[in-house]
Amino acid sequence: MSLTANTVVLLPGAARPIGRAIAKRFALAGCRLVMPVFDWPQSVASLRDEFPDNNLFWTPDCDLRSPQQVAALFTGISERFAGLGILINNIERGGMPVVHGSYDLPVNAGQWQREFATTLEAKRLLFAHALPLLRRNAAAAVVNISSIAARCGRHGAAAPFFSDGYSLANRAIQGLTEAWARQAAPAVRVNELMLGFIASRHGEGTRGWEALSAAERAALDHHTPLGRRGLPEEVAEAVYFLAMQATYMTGAVVRMDGGYMLGGEETPPLPPGILPAAEHPAA
Repeated sequence: MSLTANTVVLLPGAARPIGRAIAKRFALAGCRLVMPVFDWPQSVASLRDEFPDNNLFWTPDCDLRSPQQVAALFTGISERFAGLGILINNIERGGMPVVHGSYDLPVNAGQWQREFATTLEAKRLLFAHALPLLRRNAAAAVVNISSIAARCGRHGAAAPFFSDGYSLANRAIQGLTEAWARQAAPAVRVNELMLGFIASRHGEGTRGWEALSAAERAALDHHTPLGRRGLPEEVAEAVYFLAMQATYMTGAVVRMDGGYMLGGEETPPLPPGILPAAEHPAA
């Protein structure tokens, strides 16, 4: 896909650090951006200061869990921009066990349902409404953002961060990615970026990270071969690649986790072996 002034990108979650980095990357490339917002009022105010509403940027209020509000959002996109080229499905909600504790706590009433409604159902609503607009383009793309919680769940060094509901919702996203890739082909490519621990998202800059003990942080470092968290700007580059440059990829899941899913086990030296010299084949 070549970038033009008519390339319109729908990007939820742009008020938060990863979404903001993605917005900056696509704006730098000359795209027009639709960035629906709902909560995080201070972050929303900052986003609107940086991307004021005009013929390039639009930050409408929209609860992406609401079929009625999502339908109205797409009416607005059609009226304001007359099309859509890219959907970046950067919408989720997950309670960190280290912050939220048990689902049974009164403060967490409705949290399980919220994690599914935001992480999974909102993505489905956006795709269902976006597909007719995307199909009008010669080349269009969807990027689903997911989490390695789908693979590791509330286990090991990741246990303080990934709730059961969030993990299960993320496990279902790959099924949607593959189904949508078949449904939307050949005009629309659909790929998935599965994120590990990123600064501002399950890493530095979150309440969960601050609540960890030194031993828990060290366990995460040990379990991650690259020994650090990713950066929002690194995520933005990966999203840009999948949306704009990976023109022969669809239905793929790209994992960006610093190697976390490889595990923290070290590779030992090769053992000396037990075969006597006489049993080795002749040179």
